[in-house]
Amino acid sequence: MKEITKDLLREISEWNGEFKGAYNIREDGGCAGRVSSKNIKIESKKDEPGLEIFIAANTKGETVSIPACITHGDIDDLVYNDFFVGENADVTIVAGCGIHTETGEPARHNGIHRFFLGKNSKVLYLEKHIGKGHGTGLKTIDPVTTAELEENAVLEMNTAQIGGVDKTLRKTEAKLGKGAKLLIRERILTEKEQTASTEFKVELNGEDSGVDLISRSVARDNSHQGYHSVIVGNAKCTGHSECDAIISENGKVDAAPELHARDNDAQLIHEAAIGKIAGEQILKLQTLGMTESEAEAAIIDGFLA
Repeated sequence: MKEITKDLLREISEWNGEFKGAYNIREDGGCAGRVSSKNIKIESKKDEPGLEIFIAANTKGETVSIPACITHGDIDDLVYNDFFVGENADVTIVAGCGIHTETGEPARHNGIHRFFLGKNSKVLYLEKHIGKGHGTGLKTIDPVTTAELEENAVLEMNTAQIGGVDKTLRKTEAKLGKGAKLLIRERILTEKEQTASTEFKVELNGEDSGVDLISRSVARDNSHQGYHSVIVGNAKCTGHSECDAIISENGKVDAAPELHARDNDAQLIHEAAIGKIAGEQILKLQTLGMTESEAEAAIIDGFLA
């Protein structure tokens, strides 16, 4: 495993020389290490690049890590990872991608993750994306996530893209059965000429299903972000979409939440707020000894925390 890969792993997956539990490390489109556990089996797909991860029913407290790293330009990496989570399981999945380039050649990672959660299962999904290096080639990460949640299943997704990625299109689609819950917390920072687009589509098909989408974003310099969420309530359900954004310099943000109620007992809410950092916030921190730039950085860090 390359030293660049190790550095990226420390940032995207809190790797400290080893992983606890099952793992698969993807390096420049190939496998740099894999370990299965008694309850979590990782197998290569036979018909396309990627993995099949089987999590046994009733598995509790285990973690599976599947980070992907690109260490140089001129790579266009496409991978399909499918997760089959057994009934009553309660596990953590750590994903994420890091791209490092030092040349003018572009690099891209396109990770397509498909989740199939059995009855009463629970998954905490952690995903972090970063771009590193001094290369001028475009660093692109385009994650696609689809999820099917059976009765009373819960999927909690915490995703972050904080710096260095020039272009990203993030697509998430989910279908929820009876009593199923989807919780998403997204954080995105763009700078310079970077662009980021987020697309959510959630179908609430089962009685008492629910979704909570919260996006926090900061667009600095000349960067641009777009947020589009669609929540469809096909049964008695609850849905909430919230997009809060801060713009700085010439940053631009577009937000377009949609709600579609197809049942009289569907309760759907959306919120969107876009603005700049309040002057009084900066002034208050300056009275504590910070410079204006330090105060702005502290406010942004707190907002994205």
